[in-house]
Amino acid sequence: MSLFRKLFSSKSKSDKEEDQKDDARSKYMPEPELPTDENFVYHFKNNGGKFLYCQDQNEVKQVFGQILDENDWKNAECCCFDNNLKQTFKDFNLDFTFNGEAIFFLSTCEYLIANTGALLISSNQIKEKKLAEIPHNFIILATTSQLVDTIGEGLRGIKSKSKNKIPSNITTIKTFEDKQESDFMSYGSTSKNVYLLLLEDL
Repeated sequence: MSLFRKLFSSKSKSDKEEDQKDDARSKYMPEPELPTDENFVYHFKNNGGKFLYCQDQNEVKQVFGQILDENDWKNAECCCFDNNLKQTFKDFNLDFTFNGEAIFFLSTCEYLIANTGALLISSNQIKEKKLAEIPHNFIILATTSQLVDTIGEGLRGIKSKSKNKIPSNITTIKTFEDKQESDFMSYGSTSKNVYLLLLEDL
């Protein structure tokens, strides 16, 4: 049906039938589910996270440099426990430390939880530290293969790939900005300023 017919003519019988189908669907049918990646991005950004998609390692480094420039974090202290990440970003003249007083925390994560937009982490990323002991600013490097629908799926994934020793200190981060006091769902959680660099690996 053309745009002009939609604007200026009465609806045909077939158009009315289509509208009735749409009305019936909206009243009685559940909303169609988003794909896992879209669902995660929607909830992650809704939680206040900053999402940055990267197609390859060169783009990861380019975006990482832009984050440092934007926040004036060049040559800053960076809390990082991951030797692979230190090697990846060695050309940025960062002062890598274990100090929780550093400007930002650089890490990977275990999984990305689509239905809540949360990051699932463990002692593999934060050792035995509490979230309150980690810097407020996070830069997380993750891959599209780490996207899962639910936290249960993520926990099963951790168990499956850690057959010898399951990591401790498993927790989620899903509060990425200061919430109003009236938001009781975030009561007691530690708010973080999170940049997520999501690398395509599928």
